[in-house]
Amino acid sequence: MGKFVEKEALPPPVSTTGPVAWVRQNLLSSPINTALTLATLYLLYETLPPILDWAFFSANFTGDGPSACSDSGACWVFIQSRLGFFTYGFYTEAERWRVDLSFFLLALVVVPQFFDQVSSEIKKWLGVAGLTILPVIVGILLIGGWFGLPHVETHQWGGLMLTLVLSYVGIVAALPFGVVLALGRRSEMPMVRMVCVAFIELWRGVPLISVLFMASVMLPLFLPEGWDFEKLLRALIGITMFQSAYMAEVIRGGLQAIPKGQFEAADSLGLGYWQSMGLIILPQALKLVIPGIVNTFIALFKDTTLVLIIGLLDVLATVQSSIVDPAWGGVATEGYVFAAFCFWVFCFGMSKYSQALERKLHTGHKR
Repeated sequence: MGKFVEKEALPPPVSTTGPVAWVRQNLLSSPINTALTLATLYLLYETLPPILDWAFFSANFTGDGPSACSDSGACWVFIQSRLGFFTYGFYTEAERWRVDLSFFLLALVVVPQFFDQVSSEIKKWLGVAGLTILPVIVGILLIGGWFGLPHVETHQWGGLMLTLVLSYVGIVAALPFGVVLALGRRSEMPMVRMVCVAFIELWRGVPLISVLFMASVMLPLFLPEGWDFEKLLRALIGITMFQSAYMAEVIRGGLQAIPKGQFEAADSLGLGYWQSMGLIILPQALKLVIPGIVNTFIALFKDTTLVLIIGLLDVLATVQSSIVDPAWGGVATEGYVFAAFCFWVFCFGMSKYSQALERKLHTGHKR
């Protein structure tokens, strides 16, 4: 009887590993997939080289004015020359360092959240500071009037700075309001539930552009004589109320997804309403609806462009007002590409962070 000799395990066949196998499995797995792959390659062959040539190879990146641009490629000189206006709007040039410092503080709070090397304790405190201290400091910096800082009127704000202010304040304020409204809509007290339902359905029943118009034009007509406040503040209140209604419905979906046993378990422990909600129910509900919450934030960031109808110039509006300058002919594409790139950077960043947060908090609900 022969002796059993164990041999080393053979590597998998070459046809099932490596780039060639990936192409076979993902691009050429069937006649339809092969046809679609060939059609896509032909489309890229026809469109990609002209786009790259326009955007990079024949583009003009440096110069002092319209004379530095040729007709063959993109005129990025236009973006370079108007970058200050696209970023700060009409903010006083000598005081733009206050905007830069605000950007730095915002990045100091947000950027560490994307890195796993930063400890969770530091991230937690940075997050708390971003929701509490940062808005106060940035408000003092941008508005001025304290600590020797010259006052800058809000009608001088614009560009990317105004977009970030509108979206950040809307995001920070809409989430807690949304939580309260969602809890109120599920309350067993009829009056509380009725008020919350009426608020949510009222604000969800009108488009944001109508809310901004009402806040800017109609609201001052109903205020007592002598009462008036900034147009930007009215827009912020309108945006916050509007997004709070949508946020409440997202969070209500998370609350409905919590099994009844979790409520019964909280009751069996003798916890009060706010203790059970704060310690057991809401953490699970918020974790379940992270994609919906971030989707609402991304929608809010893009909807900030609607403030143009009340005379506020966000980053897109500053681009639109610049491309009609007769001194710069035919730079609309460059301007809109720049605005799209700005929105893509922030929306993509929020999307990736939500995915990372969802993976980190995953505790078995994923199917």
